[in-house]
Amino acid sequence: MESLQLWSPPSPLFRPYRNKRPLPFSNGSVRIKMPVIRATLSKPTAEITPSVSSRETTLHSQSPPPPTAQKVSPNSLQYPSGYLGSVPDRAENVDGAKDGDNIVDAMSYLTNILSSKVYDVAIESPLQFAPKLSERLGVNLWLKREDLQPVFSFKLRGAYNMMSKLSKDQLQRGVICSSAGNHAQGVALSAKTLGCDAVIVMPVTTPEIKWQSVERLGAKVVLVGDSYDEAQAYAKNLAREEGRTFIPPFDHPDVIIGQGTVGMEIIRQMQEPLHAIFVPVGGGGLIAGIAAYVKRVSTQVKIIGVEPYDANAMALSLHHGERVMLDHVGGFADGVAVKEVGEETFRICKELVDGVVLVSRDAICASIKDMFEEKRSILEPAGALALAGAKAYCKYYGLSGKNVVAITSGANMNFDKLRVVTELANVGRQQEAVFATVMPEQSGSFKQFCELLGPMNITEFKYRFSSDKAAVVLYSVGVHTVAELEAMQERMESSQLKTYNLTQSDLVKDHLRYLMGGRLSVENEVLCRFIFPERPGSLMKFLDAFSPRWNISLFHYRGQGETGANILVGIQVPENELAEFHGRANRLGYDYAVVTDDNNFELLMH
Repeated sequence: MESLQLWSPPSPLFRPYRNKRPLPFSNGSVRIKMPVIRATLSKPTAEITPSVSSRETTLHSQSPPPPTAQKVSPNSLQYPSGYLGSVPDRAENVDGAKDGDNIVDAMSYLTNILSSKVYDVAIESPLQFAPKLSERLGVNLWLKREDLQPVFSFKLRGAYNMMSKLSKDQLQRGVICSSAGNHAQGVALSAKTLGCDAVIVMPVTTPEIKWQSVERLGAKVVLVGDSYDEAQAYAKNLAREEGRTFIPPFDHPDVIIGQGTVGMEIIRQMQEPLHAIFVPVGGGGLIAGIAAYVKRVSTQVKIIGVEPYDANAMALSLHHGERVMLDHVGGFADGVAVKEVGEETFRICKELVDGVVLVSRDAICASIKDMFEEKRSILEPAGALALAGAKAYCKYYGLSGKNVVAITSGANMNFDKLRVVTELANVGRQQEAVFATVMPEQSGSFKQFCELLGPMNITEFKYRFSSDKAAVVLYSVGVHTVAELEAMQERMESSQLKTYNLTQSDLVKDHLRYLMGGRLSVENEVLCRFIFPERPGSLMKFLDAFSPRWNISLFHYRGQGETGANILVGIQVPENELAEFHGRANRLGYDYAVVTDDNNFELLMH
C-alpha cells in the first residue's frame, strides 16, 4: 500500500554500495568521460570504437531524428484467445529496411548463437514433459524450464553474451542498465562474473524484493522515477557522463544472440518432430533470438509469440507492419509490460515469426496454477505467459498428438500477487463463473433463488438490501461443464429472474465485488479507474489535483502486487467542468480511464 502513504521520498535514491576489488587491468577508480557511442547493428560489441570521427559527427548532425512511433491502444487489436493472429506480411520491408542497411544477417546470428559463451553463467535448462497438461490438452506438451536459471529467468543469457564481448577498456569503465526486474539480475550476475562494476537503475516503484536481489549480486542500485521510461532516461544520461556501456534489455544483436541459445537447446533436446514453440513476448529479444536460430535449422517449426491482451505491442506492430507504441500497458505480467518493441527484434520477428496469440489475465493465473500442480513450481505471470498461450492455441485449433514447447521464462514472483492469482485461477480455467441476478425484494425470493441454483457449488455470495422494488445478488459458482452453467441460467430466466454473466469484467473482479452492499444515485458522478505508482506520496498528489475542487464520492484500492496500484474512484464533477477535470487528470500523469457508463457499475452500484 505504498501508494497510499502520504510522504514522498526524494529521488533518485542511491542504495548502499559495497566496493568490489578493481579489475587486474584497471588503474584505480578513475572515471573517463566519453562521447556517447551508438553501435551499428552489424558490429559485434567489442568492435565499437571509443571515439567518433568528425565525418561521423557530421553525418549524425545531418540525419533526421528517428520517426515517432504511432500511438495505439491495446484494445484496438483484440481477437479470440488461442487464435493465431498478427501473421506478418513477408512481402513488406520492415521500417523501410533495404539491402545494405546496418543489420545482422541471418548466418551471423546462427554462427554467433552456436559460439555463445552464455554457459559461463547460465545452465542448459531442462526440457521437461508435462504429463497432466498433455493428457488434458491431447498433445505432448514440453516445458523449457528457464525459471531454473541461477537468477530464475532467461535474461542472464542476453546480458552476459553482450557483456562478455566488451573490451577490457569498456569493462573497466563499467556497465549500466535500467530495469525493474529480471534483466537487472542478469546484468548484476554477469558483472559479478566478469569482475565489472555495474549500476542498475530501477523505478522507485520496484518491489523491495527485486532491488534487494540485485544488491545481493554486488551491483549498485539507483531508484529513480515512477516509471521504466524515467529510469531508462536517467541510466542513459549517467552512461554518457561516466562512460559506462548501457546494456539494453532486448534491442541489441548480442542480447538477441544470447537469448537465441534457448532455441538452440530446444532443437538439440527435442528428439521428436516439433510442431511449435510458444514464447513470451515483451520487447521481443527472446522470440527474435529463438526464431533466428530455429527457423534456419528447422524451418517447419512454428515460432509463436504470446502476449497479454493489455500488453500486445508486438501483435499490434506486426498487424500495422511497423513498430507502434502503446498508449498504456497492463502491469499484471510486468515482465512483458513494454510499450514499444525493439527495432531489431521487430525486424527479425516480421521475417521469421509465425504470429502472436493473445491471452487474458485470468488465463495467465490459471497457467500459474497449472504449473504448480504439474511441477510444484510457482511462475511469475510473464513466466507463465507462454504456457497460457500454448493451452489456448491447442484448444482453439483442436490440436491432437503434436509436440509443442512452452517456455517457462521466469519465477521471480512478487508474493503479494499470489492473492490475485488464487482468486482468478479457476476463472481462467473456466471452472468458476461470476454472476449477478435481479430478483423481487419480497419474502421468499431468496429461497426461490437458492432452489433455482440447484446443485451448483456457490463459492461467493453477496447481497444487501437497497430498494423496496428489486434486489441484486452477486455470486460466483463452481463450473464443471458449460452445459451445467447454461442450464442454471435457463432456470433463472424461465423464472423471470434476470441473470447476467459478469465473468469477463475486470471492473467487477477487481473492484465492484468488494463494494457490493448498497446502490445509490450520485449526482454528476464521474467514475474512473486510475493506476497509482506504488510509492509514498501518490495519494497526496492525486488529492492535490482534485480536492477540494470536487467531492470524492467513491474510492477503492486493492493491492495486487503490481508496480501500479489499481484504484476505482468516483468524483462529482458538473458537466460544464468536465474539460477542467480531464485537464487536471492528464497533467497528473497517471494512467486513467473513465468507466462511468459501464453497465456492470450501473447494475451493481446505482
